Amino acid sequence: MASATRPLALRAASSLRSPRCLRSTAAAARQEQPGETARPPPPPPERGSARGGTGPRGTRRVQPPPPAVQFGDPREAFRSKSSAELVRALVVLRLCALEPLVARSRQLMNLSRKLLGQQLFEKLMKVTFYGQFVAGEDQEAIKPLIQRNRAFGVGSVLDYSVEEDLTPEEAERKEMDSCTSASEKETGGATQREKQYLAHRGFGDRRDRVISARTYFYADETKCDQHMDTFLRCIEASGGSSEDSFSAIKMTALGRPQFLLQFSEVLMKWRKFFHQMAAEQGKAGLAVMETKLEVKKLQETLANLGIATKAESQHWFTGEDLGVSGTVDLLDWNSLIDSRTKLSKLLLIPNMKTGQLEPLLSHFTEEEDLQMKRMLQRMDVLATRALELGVRLMVDAEQTYFQPAISRLTLEMQRKFNMEKAVVFNTFQCYLKEAYDNVTMDVELSRREGWHFGAKLVRGAYMEQEQARAAQVGYEDPLNPTYEETNEMYQRCLDYVLEEIKYSRKVKVMVASHNEDTVKFTIRRMAELGIHPSENKVYFGQLLGMCDQITFPLGQAGYPVYKYVPYGPVNEVLPYLSRRALENRGFMKRAKRERELLWSEFKRRLITGSLFCNPSH
Repeated sequence: MASATRPLALRAASSLRSPRCLRSTAAAARQEQPGETARPPPPPPERGSARGGTGPRGTRRVQPPPPAVQFGDPREAFRSKSSAELVRALVVLRLCALEPLVARSRQLMNLSRKLLGQQLFEKLMKVTFYGQFVAGEDQEAIKPLIQRNRAFGVGSVLDYSVEEDLTPEEAERKEMDSCTSASEKETGGATQREKQYLAHRGFGDRRDRVISARTYFYADETKCDQHMDTFLRCIEASGGSSEDSFSAIKMTALGRPQFLLQFSEVLMKWRKFFHQMAAEQGKAGLAVMETKLEVKKLQETLANLGIATKAESQHWFTGEDLGVSGTVDLLDWNSLIDSRTKLSKLLLIPNMKTGQLEPLLSHFTEEEDLQMKRMLQRMDVLATRALELGVRLMVDAEQTYFQPAISRLTLEMQRKFNMEKAVVFNTFQCYLKEAYDNVTMDVELSRREGWHFGAKLVRGAYMEQEQARAAQVGYEDPLNPTYEETNEMYQRCLDYVLEEIKYSRKVKVMVASHNEDTVKFTIRRMAELGIHPSENKVYFGQLLGMCDQITFPLGQAGYPVYKYVPYGPVNEVLPYLSRRALENRGFMKRAKRERELLWSEFKRRLITGSLFCNPSH
């Protein structure tokens, strides 16, 4: 493991990581012969070291069975809500299901502000949409809600949800400028770049057809420093508000997205090259961690393609690094992208269609190189502060053309900060066709290197935008074709991680889902695998203002569950509120059960004369 005191930015300037440590640990941990499948998970812990802890003389401490969770009991689901909050939820969620109203939500909000004036408008928002979906204006204002939720067993993931209110034209201009390198501006284009990893003017406004995730556009390095300071305050608020809390960050807020685009392209070209060589060795179609290249054949291929002579590649593939097994898997292959390949210089790989060698990455200017390093330094600052305060840092997923780089950078933070416990959590989008491969590779790497794996599983927030972009730009759609297949992928990834938790103390996962069936599946699998909620290995997460009938029964039954808690001044979170309304429009058409439960609890209180009583009693 690289020294934990060495700045992440310095380790990462070329590709974040020297492969020597990774491959030597891999070689020590993995002694397969050519043709063997990936090693199975480690064996269960020995008696006396069970996950539930130990009693006297090492005997296993017997965990009490977890309490049953009743999702259909409206009284228990809404015990935390006053009757006024019940009415607000009924009204707001019903309005969110009205298509004409939601489609014009931003215009209606702006009109209301002009007619009512700022003061009355803010009061109206606080008793309706803002009050339903946003916790408060600042760190002090959100404390009562956080403390009340905590009393019912519900934690918080704090998220400062302020967005710059740009016109589509302004957003497009900023995006095109910040995603295009200096060399591409000089030459007027990038003929050798992959379409998917180029900025396209028609999709310059990344907010378009994105209904829940907030969006940042690059202005300058000063603005990125301001975003970092905002995230730092959010981390500090999380540390001060409750124990065992989370804070969310977005990578695109911390630097110029051009680097994320280009580094994503490098990683995917390198991965594609691996699979092309695997196909030539007759190993196409195997599971990602079962695909292994024979080193001797690989060296011959590299020499024949003119990438490296056998003498040069001998330095890569022999000695303590990879000589033990005689094979290279994708984790080993990825580790070769480091300082010795000089990413900021020209690394050539073959274009299998044209037969020509092409640069893996174009030159960075000195300023672009500095911008990249500053992004990594900001990440380092945030993770260091989170570790100091005992806050878990949740790195949100973003568009597929940024995500490979975001995941790799998050992985580097996990290697550095997750040695003792899971501090940094990566987000896996299960609507991606490659989601399972991504999860299994990261889990396997954490096994080999001995750090704690932390993950949040989501379905994904960019579906419409991703599908439209792939169709119009002309590349393969990266998403699963149907909602049902996405659900299957989610359960497959979740089941793999739960199985890993059964055998390892170094894995934690957040099941971020509003789907009651997914939550029930998780609870059932936890019981089958002997994972008790008190172990705090499996968390659940839902958005503030939605699906309380899932969140609060989980919390009251002792399961670790969290609300994603947005906060910020009324005017500055209007873009967030507008998209939340858009999200609920589709969600509420399917959420008849939630409305019925809310209405049932309101009627119960009315009939029993408890409408104005404290509902928690």
